[in-house]
Amino acid sequence: MTIVSLAMVPVCLFAQQSIDLSGEWAFQTDPQETGIAGKAFLKPLADKILLPASMPERLKGDIVTADTEWTGSIYDSTYYLSPSMAKYRQEGNVKFPFFLTPARYYKGLAWYSKDVKVPSAWKGRRVVLFLERAHIQTTLWVDGKLVGSEASLNTPHEYDITAYVKPGSTHHLAISINNTLKPEYNPGKDSHSVSDQTQGNWNGIVGKMELRSTPKAYFSDIQIYPDIHAKTAEVKMKIQSEKALSGKVTLSAEAYNTDAKHSVSPVTASVAVKAGETEFSMTLPMGDGMLLWDEFTPNLYQLSAQLATSAGKDDQQIRFGMREFTIEGKYFYINGRKTLLRGTVENCCFPNTGYAPMDLDSWLRVFEICRAYGLNHMRYHSYCPPEAAFEAADMVGFYLQPEGPAWANHGVRLGEGEPVDEYLMRETDRMEHYYGNSPSYCLLSSGNEPAGNYTAWQNNFVQQWIARDPRRVYTGSTGWGAGGQYTISFARGLTWKTQRPESLTDYARNVAFSRGPFLSHETGQWCVFPDFNEIRKYTGVNKALNFEIFKEILEENDLGERGHDFFMASGKLQALMYKHEIEKHLRTDGYAGFQLLSLNDYSGQGSALVGVTDVFFDTKEYLSIDEWRRFCNTTVPLARMEKFVFTNADTLWAEMQAAHFGAEPLKGVEVTYKITNQYRKVLASGTLGKKDLEIGNCQPLGLITWPLNSITKAGKFNLEVAIAGTEFVNDWDFWVYPEKVEPQAKDVVVKETLDEEAEEVLRKGGKVLLLAAGKITYGDEIKQSFTPVFWNTSWFKMKAPHTTGIWLNDRHPVFKSFPTDYHSDIQWWELINNAQPMLMADFPKGFVPMVYTIDTWFLSRKCGMMFEANVLGGKIIVTSMDLTSNPEVRIVARQLYASVLDYMNSDAFRPESTLEVKTIRDLYTKVAGAVDMGTKDAPDELKNPTRTGGM
Repeated sequence: MTIVSLAMVPVCLFAQQSIDLSGEWAFQTDPQETGIAGKAFLKPLADKILLPASMPERLKGDIVTADTEWTGSIYDSTYYLSPSMAKYRQEGNVKFPFFLTPARYYKGLAWYSKDVKVPSAWKGRRVVLFLERAHIQTTLWVDGKLVGSEASLNTPHEYDITAYVKPGSTHHLAISINNTLKPEYNPGKDSHSVSDQTQGNWNGIVGKMELRSTPKAYFSDIQIYPDIHAKTAEVKMKIQSEKALSGKVTLSAEAYNTDAKHSVSPVTASVAVKAGETEFSMTLPMGDGMLLWDEFTPNLYQLSAQLATSAGKDDQQIRFGMREFTIEGKYFYINGRKTLLRGTVENCCFPNTGYAPMDLDSWLRVFEICRAYGLNHMRYHSYCPPEAAFEAADMVGFYLQPEGPAWANHGVRLGEGEPVDEYLMRETDRMEHYYGNSPSYCLLSSGNEPAGNYTAWQNNFVQQWIARDPRRVYTGSTGWGAGGQYTISFARGLTWKTQRPESLTDYARNVAFSRGPFLSHETGQWCVFPDFNEIRKYTGVNKALNFEIFKEILEENDLGERGHDFFMASGKLQALMYKHEIEKHLRTDGYAGFQLLSLNDYSGQGSALVGVTDVFFDTKEYLSIDEWRRFCNTTVPLARMEKFVFTNADTLWAEMQAAHFGAEPLKGVEVTYKITNQYRKVLASGTLGKKDLEIGNCQPLGLITWPLNSITKAGKFNLEVAIAGTEFVNDWDFWVYPEKVEPQAKDVVVKETLDEEAEEVLRKGGKVLLLAAGKITYGDEIKQSFTPVFWNTSWFKMKAPHTTGIWLNDRHPVFKSFPTDYHSDIQWWELINNAQPMLMADFPKGFVPMVYTIDTWFLSRKCGMMFEANVLGGKIIVTSMDLTSNPEVRIVARQLYASVLDYMNSDAFRPESTLEVKTIRDLYTKVAGAVDMGTKDAPDELKNPTRTGGM
């Protein structure tokens, strides 16, 4: 496929004439909104600004203080109340922990003006001011005369100024912009179209800024409706004219971004143009050489449309693709082929600009990275991207779900007569006008998670759009239950908080109620510890001062050296969670796809570090793209396994399946497998035979069984399954322990508490193992499960769990007969899930536990699950992990218990640190107390916990 820059072929190119208005404009803020009464639209303004830009980009506005009034919810008030945060509220050191901090901030009215000469050649023509994206409400005056106002968050602001200008003359353009949320366009303060949680509530104009000229009889709208079965494209046009005219319309099309050449012969028709608006339709035969558009072959056409009248010729070139996006049963179909949407949510997180990119190259980079990660779909959370995003998605072959710009929940409600009802209908109408011809525009939602009497409103929204435009499919809103032609709701998460890890279960029962396709709502949200090396990347508008706070907290808690360790270890756990959750989606029959929240980090709402890439879409070092593609791709081998931890008396049992959503079925492919040990030595291998893979999931590949009785020592192993001759391969780690293990205490005294007998043993130079599970009080408020923090503890008001896994020195001799990596892995589930960490705030500086618990980065309390020390002249190990209950079933705990005792009975048991006995006693008596978030309000999902799904 040959990629041609769509900068050459925009969706609606005003090829007639245009004047670029970028450059220096006069500028002035108007916080008291006195400019209209004072006729600022006629007067010189006090400052200058380079446009296109936002005010923060040009360092216009106020210096941020602790009293800055943000646009967005803050569910954690500890920043404003906690003494530990006081230093970050001081002038010169203002930093916020819950989102990025802009260098400047302004919310209110601002004025922009420029003198522009209209060319003499435009005499007798229409003149339009085009502002590609302004935030939020613009009002235009020309030479002091009011032209009108626009408040679209999703589409350009256009003003017909023909009646206000005289060709050959210079005119004074004055634009006021207000980014305060007014009732008439308030979509909800946390909507990603406006919120400081994401792009920021900026004031300014970005993208193209032009004066454009057309004949006075012109195309006001052209929409192209492909019919791939008839091999035609119906072209519906609206023609606007001052007066009645006779005209001729000529249409032609040509494929331009593919090696397969295809030109569509011109068709011509006469049209009687009325005064006002004329609707006119023509059919364009595409012919037998017609090329289809989809994710595998994103073939694009350029439609050339010409309207010739006595008023002149209006020429437009429009990008479109021949495709059909439909629903059949529980799945989406593209051109009649079943597809599965593997998506991410784009949250308008672009820190260096503070708004979505307006250029093509930036979006091409985003989509190519997403494609590299095996994705084919993107949802835009409560906003719609600019034209460049649709251009890039059309080129790459990516299925988009833009949304109305509303999260009608926080500050506004749907279906109760508020202005947001009409505003959303108007905004989605404008989206169709500007972006409706893009083949990537496949799905539409009115917005995110509404409140109010929204069911009736959504039903009306969907029915109107189904009747109006069959080119895409519709849902009422994203997140809250069923509605529309497809459903986006909660069937997500893993049950590992209460059940041991397995890969047998799926989401079939969760999605059964949906009559049409079901997409998962905001899958994942598994957190990772911050990477402080990222700070240097924030070179633009928004700075990662939140990361600076987190780094300083870590250092203050004697954990400064652990930052990168915690990042890597928590990242490995995050990758494990995403692997198993995505595989659970893929092995669910009737599940139409998932929408991650998200592939990249989310910089707001408490700093939600949920991405396997950073916010800039750069890969994080703990997980490569190739590793991710093993479980997220067009074709994925899948293993249904009852468990991942065995004894050597067991038999490995894995029922193999495949999810295949490629361009074509795979015929006669050979499926191979191999089992390796931790040193990558192949212990077994074979083939499951040759298979035919149709389009779909839950396709059987065969059964793999392998007796484990040849394994004599505890070890980590790996099962890998591949489709020979393709890139498609997947693998699963599993652990095998000896069936018979008898931990030997020998001269180690094992106790649950540090009683008098234990202390006496230590005074005599002896060895004590304290099994303190269920006994510790110091750290009781730190809730740990095997699964990591969900979204983040700030936004979710310290909702458990509070931790993001464990970090340990896997080379430590205590693990000699307990094979482990430096991070949480499935075998650790038995030991740390719902187990109590020990708070080590009072331990000596520099003390290093054997197993760290990685706390939420907002607190970074020093805590762990096991440590060793010299105490009272003796040596001690203390663990809050349960190592001894139900040893016949808890084989991992049994193995670690044996390994700990073996270590304590060896010459290697030489603790480096010394503790006062009181420090250990305090673990059983002290209470730190729960964190007070200071704010009564809570996120929607905490108000209705059933919506969080199984975690």
